[in-house]
Amino acid sequence: MAPYEALYGRRCRSPVGWFEVDETKLYGPDLIHQAIEKVKVIQERLRTTQSRKKSYSDVRRRDLEFEVTEDLSYEEVPVAILDRQVHKLRTKNVASIKVLWRNKNMEEITWEAEEEMKSKYPYLFQNEDNKDVGGTHDTLEGEMAL
Repeated sequence: MAPYEALYGRRCRSPVGWFEVDETKLYGPDLIHQAIEKVKVIQERLRTTQSRKKSYSDVRRRDLEFEVTEDLSYEEVPVAILDRQVHKLRTKNVASIKVLWRNKNMEEITWEAEEEMKSKYPYLFQNEDNKDVGGTHDTLEGEMAL
């Protein structure tokens, strides 16, 4: 019994353990040639197994078909400005506005940068030029004075 087999209770799977101890006395190229032949047998068995597995999966697989629908996109349109806030940073003031958005099915309210909204949707700001929106303060100085 080989030492590996005695220790682990099974035969060694390395090329050295493929042969019995007294089975062969091959050295050099003959031993290498025999090991290569055994590796080829193992590779062929793996190819057969992979081919069988692929054929099983090919039987079950079917091609996916997708329907191309017409325009599924929607456009959100800003409806109104609900509120305005000015956040004071260290060196500047950043104005944000609360915008009511509407699309085909629902309404949504988000905070957006005032300058960006003025450039994209100037019609929202036409009748609010010098008016306080939603009863909030335009600057933090006015808020601090209260």
